[in-house]
Amino acid sequence: MSYYEKHVFFCTNVREDGGPCCSNHGAQEMRDYAKSRIKKLDLNGQGKIRINSAGCFDRCDEGPVLVVYPEAVWYTYVDKEDIDEIIDQHLVKGKVVERLKI
Repeated sequence: MSYYEKHVFFCTNVREDGGPCCSNHGAQEMRDYAKSRIKKLDLNGQGKIRINSAGCFDRCDEGPVLVVYPEAVWYTYVDKEDIDEIIDQHLVKGKVVERLKI
């Protein structure tokens, strides 16, 4: 069994050349929000859910981007409501949010 039931990686990469990147879309703020919400729901820790930052996923044209493992489901998002939907539907209920999947 994996240490975490689900592991969520948010791309928070910053492109030094000024090109499109997830950080241009508030990725760090959304990652921090997700981490805080998971803690408030008492879903963090061993055997539960881990929220992490990641470097570039090389999908900048689809960004901002996050991926949920072990399912390897890739999402894009716009705002906190999208993050809430991913948390409530996918992380809590196990249902992929098709409208945000990439």
